[in-house]
Amino acid sequence: MATTATAFGIENALEKLGVKKHNQGTSTGNNWFGDGEVIESYTPVNGNLIGTVTTTTREDYDKVITTAQDAFLKWRAVPAPVRGEIVRQFGNKLRELKEPLGQLVSYEMGKSLQEGYGEVQEMIDICDFAVGLSRQLTGLTIPSERPGHVMREQWHPLGIVGIISAFNFPVAVWSWNTALAWVCGDVTVWKASEKAPLCSIACQNIIAEVLKDNNMPEGISCIINGDYRVGEMLTTDKRVPLISATGSIRMGRIVGTAVAQRLGKSLLELGGNNAIIITPTADLKVVVPGAVFGAVGTAGQRCTSTRRLIIHESVYDKVKDAIVGAYKQIRIGNPLDENNHVGPLIDKDAVEMYLSAIEKAKQEGGNVIVEGGVLEGEGYESGCYVKPAIIEVENHYEIVQNETFAPILYLIKYSGDVENAIALQNGVVQGLSSAIMTNDIKEAERFLCFAGSDCGIANVNIGTSGAEIGGAFGGEKETGGGRESGSDAWKAYMRRQTNTVNYSDELPLAQGIKFDL
Repeated sequence: MATTATAFGIENALEKLGVKKHNQGTSTGNNWFGDGEVIESYTPVNGNLIGTVTTTTREDYDKVITTAQDAFLKWRAVPAPVRGEIVRQFGNKLRELKEPLGQLVSYEMGKSLQEGYGEVQEMIDICDFAVGLSRQLTGLTIPSERPGHVMREQWHPLGIVGIISAFNFPVAVWSWNTALAWVCGDVTVWKASEKAPLCSIACQNIIAEVLKDNNMPEGISCIINGDYRVGEMLTTDKRVPLISATGSIRMGRIVGTAVAQRLGKSLLELGGNNAIIITPTADLKVVVPGAVFGAVGTAGQRCTSTRRLIIHESVYDKVKDAIVGAYKQIRIGNPLDENNHVGPLIDKDAVEMYLSAIEKAKQEGGNVIVEGGVLEGEGYESGCYVKPAIIEVENHYEIVQNETFAPILYLIKYSGDVENAIALQNGVVQGLSSAIMTNDIKEAERFLCFAGSDCGIANVNIGTSGAEIGGAFGGEKETGGGRESGSDAWKAYMRRQTNTVNYSDELPLAQGIKFDL
């Protein structure tokens, strides 16, 4: 059975990260405070209590926002390349602490140790990206119709960026936002998931040390902790011009409505219901690892997890047999044991949701070809380990139309040409990630054209999961429309300003209007 987590030095990792058994959960940098209610963080690995974090009270919250406002006035005046240097140093600290932070991510959230290390690598990568970006926050020079005039576009920092992150990527999504926001001249206030609060303590300790070493003001990086009530403090606060929120569609509707009511800006990264289309020319050597990792990686708890395989009828049985055969090789157990592929779900509520989804699929007519279920016995004492399931379904089933955050893979058969498969893929309310497996260039291009995939991410011959930071990450439809990470996602963290300069001795008006005095 899997080796116990303590054998991997979790206590040592916590010590290196400055995470205590009992932690104050509110911080403006090196200043920690708060005596609110207590969140207990239990690991789904073995059910043990890792530590506790105090929640943020209204008084604590107002202190954070006031400190962040003061910090913004100073931080925005720091040259962007100098802000980039701070982010560079943060990235280097992450390199030094990649092992203990990756272990904490794996232990508190339950993802495999390789994925825990990968998540910290994402943080390092976005820091590298942001450092280069700090010298490229450029606007346009625009031709003016008026003689002796020039038009320019400038970008200015917004102020405080509020970040609400989910449990499944307890550190990476925060870093996507903060690294960009910081080089843009913003300050950040982070409400981490109450299911993984210790990760926020660790990250704050790391950046706080960097900021202190560089004599930067308190308030550039702040954290608050608690449940939805603490999140509401952020979403309803006019002092926070941008809210970046990652979570369910249900949560996104609440956040988007609250922010819109005060005419603030929101960046929403919500649910996915991601499909891989498998055409007759697809290469099984690519299909199988892409589909299996997409379906069972992070125990199916990624927003980009593969939920549906849409397979052409001519290769359906061959693909099904190959996927089922691969599932027999999946090793489930302690995620800190690198021999295991799949760890636990985050908690027992997630297990109940998983079981309910399987039962619902059966009731609607689904045919279970790889049985699910909860694992019991030595090494599975937390009650959060489940078996990845495969079910044959129709795309219109209600359960298939909704995202279940668990390792359940639905197989759907299509006939005819690739347009039929694309219609099935697009036939859900979510629009995050999509993929096609094909060696037919015409099919690939039809999938990528304006009438093809309606998702924010569309891949050819790779799976739906595992995006790189260089591209803008996000989805359409009820996924929320937000974009984070690479490309020009930085523009969400700034305000655009158009400047017109008259360097002539006259005052001609636009559109040829005459106004003679």
